Amino acid sequence: MPKPSARRSAIYMLDQILGEGRLLSELTPSLERLTTADRARAQRLTTETLRGLERADKLLSRHLRKNPALFIRNVLRLATVELALGGDAHGVVNDAVSIVAEHKRHNRLKGLVNAVLRKMVDEAPAKWDSLRIPRLLKWLRGPLVEAYDAPTVAAIEAAHFQGAPLDITAKTDPNKTEKTLEGTLLPTGSIRLPGAPQVSALPGYRGGHWWVQDAAAAVPAKVLAPQPGEKILDMCAAPGGKTLQLAAAGAKVTALDISEGRLERVRENLHRARLKANVVAQDALEHQGSYDAILLDAPCSATGTIRRHPDLPHAKDGSEFGGLIELQAQMLDHALALLKPGGRLVFCTCSLLPDEGECQVDEALKRHPDLMVDRDALNLPGIDRAWQTEEGGLRLRPDYWADQGGMDGFYIACLRKS
Repeated sequence: MPKPSARRSAIYMLDQILGEGRLLSELTPSLERLTTADRARAQRLTTETLRGLERADKLLSRHLRKNPALFIRNVLRLATVELALGGDAHGVVNDAVSIVAEHKRHNRLKGLVNAVLRKMVDEAPAKWDSLRIPRLLKWLRGPLVEAYDAPTVAAIEAAHFQGAPLDITAKTDPNKTEKTLEGTLLPTGSIRLPGAPQVSALPGYRGGHWWVQDAAAAVPAKVLAPQPGEKILDMCAAPGGKTLQLAAAGAKVTALDISEGRLERVRENLHRARLKANVVAQDALEHQGSYDAILLDAPCSATGTIRRHPDLPHAKDGSEFGGLIELQAQMLDHALALLKPGGRLVFCTCSLLPDEGECQVDEALKRHPDLMVDRDALNLPGIDRAWQTEEGGLRLRPDYWADQGGMDGFYIACLRKS
């Protein structure tokens, strides 16, 4: 067996994502034989290659008369992206040829790989930036252009290509945490850190003074505005960032999720942050109770997180979205049944598709005459009024704060029961 390495692992993950439609998160167990540093590098190489896939294919197509097998294409793609981003030419090319040479089925193509990559040594760095920003796959780009417009989608694609910085939420004092970590305090109160640091090695991590959470993902709990002593349900709680926000505000939180495995991470984060919540593994549609407030971050297409997860468009094709939209409506109706009269519910999805956001709230208002949208709940520091939508929700997009690194796509609405 060849010695495990970051590049070999990255190529394996590219094969699985592009060939089998698997998600990167499903493939992390395959990295267990690597060191911590190589695990991080393998994931970085994979995501960089997926982001630059269109550019790499454009450069390579000039030197390939026909497409070779997926494994060979992925070796070439990975190496081309590395070369374009300043990788050591000798190491990149030699390692790519060695990986092909040790592959019994494809080793006859090591000469082709060597010849093509020798040309990429000069071409990739010189021509990379002149190529267009990679576009979303057609199955997703079409609906987004219809929902917004072509220039907006191009701006979203530019944010995807840029990738995502590391955002954190401070447990108590954002200003102090910002100074300790030498980060940037964002308008909404999240803290953005430079570079790609090892999270567990940062000051304050072990003490639970903060947790990783994209700036957009931190907004729904702020919209809910939890109060000390309130009985609040976090209806789809894992991985737990919103649960921690609610608990840190002094609320009596029930963290509900169908996945016992994912709830283990919620428990770990609660323990690290020295916060308390009632953690329950159960189907949300079967849960019973009565709550002052509910946060429903419903299962969705996750199309708002592509800047962070560039594997998503390759692992999905949109065929499952109809079922997700129906489930969201069922969960929203059930959540309203658990809400006390006068209570408030924040519905949100990390999706860019209006069917999973604006349309869901429109339909819910038709089904529930006792329901109203609380527009005032959206008047928060750092939230631009232009981001508010016609039906009274909040639409966040990856191209917002572009000069500061963007944010995940989210839809958020606060509903009140009369």
